[in-house]
Amino acid sequence: MSELERPQRLQIMLTDEELAALENWRFDKRMPSRSAAVRELLRRGLASDGFLTAETGSRSRDFGVLSSTADGESSSSGD
Repeated sequence: MSELERPQRLQIMLTDEELAALENWRFDKRMPSRSAAVRELLRRGLASDGFLTAETGSRSRDFGVLSSTADGESSSSGD
């Protein structure tokens, strides 16, 4: 198996707004594919510091890509 092959598949569920944020970031950064964009964001996230450990009882829905504003609209947190 060559080093460039990726035998593991990861499936995630995104809202329409989260997917739009990913696509906008991807095109802004000229990433060649969604997969490349997700891998780059994962690399950046794993390399960063200052995140708290998830609390006991946390659910998947507690971890969104976009933060909500006071008027209920979603907004991306930038890059």
